Amino acid sequence: MGRGRGSQTIHRCHGWEKERDTATVRREHHVLDVFQSPPPCPQPHPVAEQEGFAVIDPSNRAAAFKKALQAAGTELSPAPGAGSREAQGHTAVPTAFPSFPDTVPAPKMAQTNPLPVPMGPWKITVYDQENFQGKRMEFTSACPNIMECGFDNIRSVKVECGAWVGYEHTGFCGQQFILERGEYPRWDAWSGSNAYHIERLMSFRPVCSANHKESRITIFEKDNFIGRQWEIADDYPSLQAMGWANNEVGSMKIACGAWVCYQYPGYRGYQYILEADHHGGDYKHWREWGSHAQTCQIQSIRRVQQ
Repeated sequence: MGRGRGSQTIHRCHGWEKERDTATVRREHHVLDVFQSPPPCPQPHPVAEQEGFAVIDPSNRAAAFKKALQAAGTELSPAPGAGSREAQGHTAVPTAFPSFPDTVPAPKMAQTNPLPVPMGPWKITVYDQENFQGKRMEFTSACPNIMECGFDNIRSVKVECGAWVGYEHTGFCGQQFILERGEYPRWDAWSGSNAYHIERLMSFRPVCSANHKESRITIFEKDNFIGRQWEIADDYPSLQAMGWANNEVGSMKIACGAWVCYQYPGYRGYQYILEADHHGGDYKHWREWGSHAQTCQIQSIRRVQQ
């Protein structure tokens, strides 16, 4: 009995081993099947079934290529000789291509600078002593502070080109003095008969808008261009003698050029240099004439000489 149970157990064990071996073999065959014969991939849709594409017959590929080149305006090279790559079925390479311009015109840029660009030239020579003695220096542009150039003051001037305006103080402040082409050996040569004795000349700049032949100015009786008005295009040593009602001017419009207005007749007294490219040419109030302006009294006027 014991031996029978043992045989049965062994038999069952052998049966289990058989079943196990059979399952293992089945799994191994399945793995081999997976690697040896993978499932087929899904085939893509034919080109003709996709919207927007055309089917090209491979046998007519060269003819289609030639037709496309002719539509683009190109030509193929002459027929190749025997034995060449083209004769063996290769497509010919085009020898001419559509021409394109070498350069493309640049877009026009908007102009953003409303003020005129100074064209020059201007040239002025200043000296630290009278009669053109001592240290000297030439300038072709504005100088806001002569002390930065090693001068303590300017005592004589030579203007070689253009018109300039000099100032009593640095930073273009104080009394103004018109400096036109010529020589100024002493301070009284440029200050004239001012009411105050001024020997200082500490800054200067060119008068860019000077245009003697085409200068034009309109003077008004009151501020903000109100009241009686008079357009002037010439030099007037006395406005009252020419018919202006009083000795005052409330406001001015500079249409063109640059002007020197004087406090008294005969081009005497305080000087006010008014320019078309300053304040847009509009001087609404006498305080805009300069930092030294203390009254609206104007009795003579003239154009700036170039």
